[in-house]
Amino acid sequence: MKPEKKPVIPNFSSGPCAKRPGYKLENLKNAPLGRSHRGSLGKARLQKSIEETKRILGIPAGYLVGIVPASDTGAMEMSLWSLLGPKGVDVLYWESFGKEWADDIQKQLKLPNVRVFQADYGKIPDFKQVNFQNDVVFVWNGTTSGVKVPDGNWIPDNREGLAICDATSAVYAMDVPWNKLDVITFSWQKVLGGEAAHGILVLSPRAVKRLETYTPAWPLPKIFRMTKKGEVMKEIFEGSTINTPSMLCNEDYLDALGWADSIGGLNGLIAKSNENLKTFENFVSTHSWLHFLAETKETRSNTSVCFKIDLAEDQVKAFVKLLDKEGAAYDCGAYRDAPAGLRFWCGATVEKSDIEALLPWLEWAYEEVKAPK
Repeated sequence: MKPEKKPVIPNFSSGPCAKRPGYKLENLKNAPLGRSHRGSLGKARLQKSIEETKRILGIPAGYLVGIVPASDTGAMEMSLWSLLGPKGVDVLYWESFGKEWADDIQKQLKLPNVRVFQADYGKIPDFKQVNFQNDVVFVWNGTTSGVKVPDGNWIPDNREGLAICDATSAVYAMDVPWNKLDVITFSWQKVLGGEAAHGILVLSPRAVKRLETYTPAWPLPKIFRMTKKGEVMKEIFEGSTINTPSMLCNEDYLDALGWADSIGGLNGLIAKSNENLKTFENFVSTHSWLHFLAETKETRSNTSVCFKIDLAEDQVKAFVKLLDKEGAAYDCGAYRDAPAGLRFWCGATVEKSDIEALLPWLEWAYEEVKAPK
């Protein structure tokens, strides 16, 4: 039977992600629009975003946090082009975004002494092969594969190289061990459902030291430059952004941070993501035609949850289109480079009740497309 109840908010995109529950544009009415971001008011709002990020995430004292251009991609590119070069590089990837960082390092920076450790979708590389005398580049959560790093135990405290981590689908949803990482990047549009185009860059004291003692052999465009006369430009990490930010987007981020506080801060955010994943896990356990893409539970993402489904590729496409047409789930197809399947965002801005309302639609859609009419 065709279900009657639908998710109240059927937005399951893995980026930009669903806005927080109860979101209204009027919540942004205090944004200092038409005012300079370098004036006292604009800078104070940007600095508040930085300070609230540090507080809610529990970022260690001594780490720098800055708002940078071009979302998580911009934050990662700044890091790779500014920091890599003095050591060999180990790159790990198991999905498309990690592969992009490996390609940048090999094909654009063209660095020598690069080792790449790759795993297929659903799997994860062997971390025992990593040499932390080198700089190490990896994603924490494979957004397009639904495979995450299970923990930070494989990263030594006495590492010589920098641990550079794209953590954009993990921060605010997973327990990220900051002391194990030297460069962490993410964007507002993922777990908190913020607006796009701005990234967050977090630097450990070790990363700052690298910036202040190493000058790349290649030219750096203005939006990548973080030092001046051999010193880190601290103002970048105090609210003076490299380029003009959107004060409306910044206000949107502050609104999301305030909501995060209201549900218990970081612990509340993580708990919601875990509950959402558990709802899918219970469903999969009783439906033999649906399978997690992640091969082990320990590496199963609680944000970008990816599935294989016992259908031909054209049937999967029909399945996704049917859910969209019925208004039961939007943007839930697998990423274009991933195996044919489904991907549902389960971050904290998605309500468990909406996932529960979605599940009967998955059963119905499967029955509709699995056999020719």
